[in-house]
Amino acid sequence: MRKAFAHEAVVVLGAGGDERAPGGAITVALCGGWEHEGPCPLAAHHTAVSPGEDGGLRLRVLFAAEPADEAEVRTRIDAALAAGALGIEPAPDTRWELRASGPSPVREDEAGHAARLSG
Repeated sequence: MRKAFAHEAVVVLGAGGDERAPGGAITVALCGGWEHEGPCPLAAHHTAVSPGEDGGLRLRVLFAAEPADEAEVRTRIDAALAAGALGIEPAPDTRWELRASGPSPVREDEAGHAARLSG
């Protein structure tokens, strides 16, 4: 049975970068591509982006996976963000620098969304 988890990261986009690109990189890493039959094969997920400190972007990934797959999901998220670029549409030229990334607890205000992802 899938369980909900959260992961946070901070990235700094290059000039003119698309703030959707890091989340897109996460989707490609977790699902293998933009489009696929649902549910997501490894981890159903949602990525929220908000302004961070020092001009960075804070990404919060809420995901649901089998507990045995949690480490693999986090490894894929970290690898996608550490790559620092998304070379496909919608942001083929967006680059970023990863500043921080790691686990975070699922917040109370995310409980409903977490339950839907866990399905």
